[in-house]
Amino acid sequence: MDDMPRKLNVATWERKDHFAFFRTFEEPFFGVCIEVDCTTAYHQAKKLGTSFFIYYLHKSIVAVNQTEPFRYRIVGDEVIVHEQVGASATINRENGSFGFSYIPYAEDFREFEQGAQAEVDRVRGTTGLVPATAAESVVHYSSLPWIKFTSVSHARGFSHADSIPKISFGKMTEDNGKRMMPVSVHVHHALMDGFHVGQHLERFQELLNQQ
Repeated sequence: MDDMPRKLNVATWERKDHFAFFRTFEEPFFGVCIEVDCTTAYHQAKKLGTSFFIYYLHKSIVAVNQTEPFRYRIVGDEVIVHEQVGASATINRENGSFGFSYIPYAEDFREFEQGAQAEVDRVRGTTGLVPATAAESVVHYSSLPWIKFTSVSHARGFSHADSIPKISFGKMTEDNGKRMMPVSVHVHHALMDGFHVGQHLERFQELLNQQ
């Protein structure tokens, strides 16, 4: 499905006052950190013979696309709703550096996997930062597989308008056969509230639990 963005009618939006209030903030983003149970997801990835990173990234971007406010973006004085958004993920290299990627959205895992693996290979074959080219119709992803974090902050240029959600994944740990992974979600408060972040995270966990 091609992305065909539409304008949200802010005048009739139940959050129009919230939009007007929070969009004036110097730092309008808020964030939460939780742990998700990825026991089933880890075993499913092994069963499919695929990358665990690509597997849980797919579950996350599906949950993003199924939670409409995560597809909202601020453009000027308007709110644009994208039909779908892809993943702009940091890809680690063997030399300790990383590059940005663009992985198009696909609801089907194997289709997503194909595009993701090609992009991982491309980024790891380069030396630059390789910025993603999909502009606003992405979610910014990062992975910190070395750190079991309990909070995350992000480098941001406040002079640059930004309303893109930012999701980070940390180190997976195992205890008595149960595998847990920290997840951080930062979003623009003019576009959504904690209720919507909760909806997204609940759906993400549901997808991780699928067999």
